[in-house]
Amino acid sequence: MNPDRFALVTGGGRGIGRAVALALAGAGWHVAIAGRNAAPLAAVAQEIEGLGRRALAQVCDVADPQSVD
Repeated sequence: MNPDRFALVTGGGRGIGRAVALALAGAGWHVAIAGRNAAPLAAVAQEIEGLGRRALAQVCDVADPQSVD
């Protein structure tokens, strides 16, 4: 497995985004997650790190252009 595989998942704090982020981490990917609420993002980031992968959580609303600049 290539250790330099990174994925970005929007809506990664809950629901389908969380499931995708954890599945990617389980498959060996490092994962950056973005979402509107810090607490769920932090919890998912800890889960990803618990799987031995690097995680980056960023509060961001992708529907707001200023938020993603």
